[in-house]
Amino acid sequence: MEFNPHNTIVQLCLKGMGMEDAGKNEDASTLFMEAWNEATNDFEHYLAAYYVARQQKAVLDKVQWYETALQYALRIDDIAVKSGLPTVYTHIAECYENINDPDNAKKNYNLAASFRDRVSDTVPFYHGTKADLHAGDLLTAGNDSNYTSEFRMNHIYFTALPNGAGLAATLAKGDGLERVYMVEPTGSFENDPNVTDQKFPGNLTRSYRSEAPLTIVREVTDWTQQTPEQLKQWRKRITNTKEDIIN
Repeated sequence: MEFNPHNTIVQLCLKGMGMEDAGKNEDASTLFMEAWNEATNDFEHYLAAYYVARQQKAVLDKVQWYETALQYALRIDDIAVKSGLPTVYTHIAECYENINDPDNAKKNYNLAASFRDRVSDTVPFYHGTKADLHAGDLLTAGNDSNYTSEFRMNHIYFTALPNGAGLAATLAKGDGLERVYMVEPTGSFENDPNVTDQKFPGNLTRSYRSEAPLTIVREVTDWTQQTPEQLKQWRKRITNTKEDIIN
C-alpha cells in the first residue's frame, strides 16, 4: 500500500485537522465523521476512526473509537500502518487510565512499547534531488536544506516510496532536472521525526533519515509527477512549517 495524500478520506481528515488547529472542533468532528461514513476499505476506516476518536468528549466513546481504529489497522499487513500501532495503543492506554482501569492501561502501554522504534522497512529506498548523480556516488549529511537555506541538515533523508522521492525532487532547490535515485543506507536509520506521529499516526509516508551516507544504486524514472495545483499546495505547506523542522 502506498500512502496517497490526495485520497478523498485523507483529504477530509486533513481538512478536519485544519479545523482543529483553528479551534473549530465541531466542524472538525463533522468532517471526521464524514470521512468515516465515506470510507470504503480497512485503511480508510482505520484513519477515519482514529480522528473521530480524538473528537469524542466521553472517555468511553473515545476508547471505543480508538479500539475500532485498532481493529481495522490490525487487518492491514502494511509496514506504514504498523508504524502507527504504538500511537494507537498509547491513546487506548491513556483512556483506560482516565477511567481507573490500570490493568487494561498497563496491557496497552506494554503493547505500545512492543511495537515502538521498530524500523523494519527494507530496500528498495529512494532519494529525490535535482543533482546529477551516478551509481556508487555517496549522499551525505551536512548540506543545506532543500527547502530553506537557514538549515544545514544533520541527516540525509530518504523514503521507501518512489513517488514521495519524486515530490522531494520537484520541491528541491536548483534548476536541474528532477531525479529519483534508488539508494542503499550504509548505516543505521530512524523514522523521520518531521512526519512521524505528526499529522498522521506513525510513519505513513515511510520517510527515514540517517547520519550515515546513502549509496546511489541507480536512477529510477517510474514515478508520478504532481499536478501544478498539488505542487502549489505542497509549497504552501512547506512555507508554513519551515520553523518547525526537527534537525
